[in-house]
Amino acid sequence: MVVFAQLHAQNHKITELSNVFMYLVRERSMCDTDVACDVFFDLTNRVKEHMELVDRELCGKLISHPDQSVKNTANRFLSGSTEIKRIFSSYVKEWCSHKRHALTISDHASFMQDTEQMFALVMDRLQRETEHLYPLIRKLEDSDKQQVA
Repeated sequence: MVVFAQLHAQNHKITELSNVFMYLVRERSMCDTDVACDVFFDLTNRVKEHMELVDRELCGKLISHPDQSVKNTANRFLSGSTEIKRIFSSYVKEWCSHKRHALTISDHASFMQDTEQMFALVMDRLQRETEHLYPLIRKLEDSDKQQVA
């Protein structure tokens, strides 16, 4: 399975970038800077990569587990992931231009509201992974090791 150090490093970097981005864009004039745009695109790419990694490496393997409660947990995370990806894609489409590598903000108050909601959703997801998904994986791996020994 995936190394937990890698997942935790991704979580830490996403959290760090999210905090920096939120700090920067509270001031409208900062939204048009190259730095804010670079942080935004780095952050959005890292969120997508992390979600894909968790879906593929963790949930993808848990879905085939014989225990129904484990399958249910995997299904909940996968369906949550699908919904977050849909919302995230809509958010990115609304507020940025990949072509121009720029944020496209016509209404700063709406942008801030959407941004706060979007990144609260992402942070909640990371917290749920850390509190529920990772301990489940560790428990199953420990159980497998004990059965082998």
